[in-house]
Amino acid sequence: MKALSFGAVLWDIIDGQEFIGGAPFNLAAHLAQCDVEAFLLTRIGQDRLGANALREISRFKVNPQWIQIDPHRPTGWATITMDSKGQPFYQFPDDPAHLFIEPDTSMMHSLRRENFDVFCFGTLEQKEEVARRTLENLITTLDCRHIFYDINIRLDFYPQPILRQSLDQSTIVKLNLEELQMVTERLYGKALEERQFAEQLFGDHAVDVVCVTKGSCGCSVHTQNQVANASAPQVKVADTVGSGDAFSAGFLYEYCRGASIEAAAQTANMLGAFVASCHGAVPTYHAEIQRQLSR
Repeated sequence: MKALSFGAVLWDIIDGQEFIGGAPFNLAAHLAQCDVEAFLLTRIGQDRLGANALREISRFKVNPQWIQIDPHRPTGWATITMDSKGQPFYQFPDDPAHLFIEPDTSMMHSLRRENFDVFCFGTLEQKEEVARRTLENLITTLDCRHIFYDINIRLDFYPQPILRQSLDQSTIVKLNLEELQMVTERLYGKALEERQFAEQLFGDHAVDVVCVTKGSCGCSVHTQNQVANASAPQVKVADTVGSGDAFSAGFLYEYCRGASIEAAAQTANMLGAFVASCHGAVPTYHAEIQRQLSR
């Protein structure tokens, strides 16, 4: 299985400590730990954080072939503070390099020849026109079996036109309960129950699967003909940074290889709970996690 994740690699700064992160990188790193051939298309600065990011990308065995270096803009970072429940709040710099990803024609042709099974993207990466235009070109150019859209709202950025276009381009969509309320009100002017929302997406867009994550309560996965509810392992939460990305990796790892949505949801919940029990977005999988994945 081969996957391409589009968007940010950045540093999460938690209590003064720097952890490699950014949802697209987190997803690629978790996929790589699932033994997926994971690539990251991003842009980093020619700076200390950029050099450190390259080392971490290599350490997590994410293929760095499509990483661009920006001589003028900084590598992205995010200062993260936690509330009493371990939920993160983010602060970002202006104009980080990853908002200006722009492959040339030769790179676009090379990317198409990779024959990725799944292409993954989010909402915040579309904040700047350069990356937004690149994303549109990629989805048009790449011939992938699955297009995965993690709505992943940050900085209150979820304009209706971008939501609609992203949903038009997607086959698998993921969001959490809070995002569900925000997106339904933004798109339809009212709150919808999750099944109503899923059916609306199936009717309005080419979406095949909708994943709704619910933290410690697990998740629901919707297709046109089926709903699967899966509980999550109960863990002591250290922080939830990266747990949604681990969920996405677990789901894609199973589903894209032909597993049922029930099996994919169980693996997704397992990885999400494991990451929530650790500090940092991409903890190394221990032997028990690896054993369960190999099953």
